[in-house]
Amino acid sequence: MARQFDRIVLAVPELSAASAQYQQLLGVSPLARDLPQGGLVAWWGLSNTVIELVQCAIDKPRLQGIVFSAPEAALETPVANSLGVDIRLGDGRRTADFRLAHPAAQCTGFTIDHVVLRTDDAQACIDLFAGELGIRLALDKAAPAWGGRMLFFRAGKLTLEVIEPEGDAKSGNAFWGLAYQCQDLAGTLRTLGERGIAASAMREGRKPGTLVATLKSHNLGIPTLLIQPAKATA
Repeated sequence: MARQFDRIVLAVPELSAASAQYQQLLGVSPLARDLPQGGLVAWWGLSNTVIELVQCAIDKPRLQGIVFSAPEAALETPVANSLGVDIRLGDGRRTADFRLAHPAAQCTGFTIDHVVLRTDDAQACIDLFAGELGIRLALDKAAPAWGGRMLFFRAGKLTLEVIEPEGDAKSGNAFWGLAYQCQDLAGTLRTLGERGIAASAMREGRKPGTLVATLKSHNLGIPTLLIQPAKATA
């Protein structure tokens, strides 16, 4: 059963240019490495997952998939599914070793708040993520104001947000967007602006007490939100 989000994988057509954007965004240099089967990747460590950029023969960057960690997974293997999305299981040892061996590639300013998956089949998502992978379905709600039915799967301090559009607004099944969490959004926006990174004005988030801003550059064309969480109450 899946324990946590081991890696969030972004496919890019040219790794050096994409890595330069994300290095500017995250504020640290990644670990760049060759894959055993060929190809190039760059890794950044966040406290609740690892961001992986992988060079692929594609026209434009995309949010490719998720690798979940599962102690019983001896080798990293794909999970076949009716949605046709890229889900893999691994034992997490590669990322654990990376964190220990490469402290300079660890980013302390951000975590991933959630990953967005758009789907035409919410029930298939429940069958896959909750039924097969054992990830907790924290919420299943009708949300017309937000675009349709929404599912929230929670594992390892990170959420997979699934959106099934209403009616005939079919979108297929694909990972769509990312949300980064930071504790001081105003300060983060100032820092990003000093690095030449564009973002929207800060605004109230959908969840009461949160503040959000939309990243306008250095996001590889992937919809990206910055979130300051609600302050805990006594």
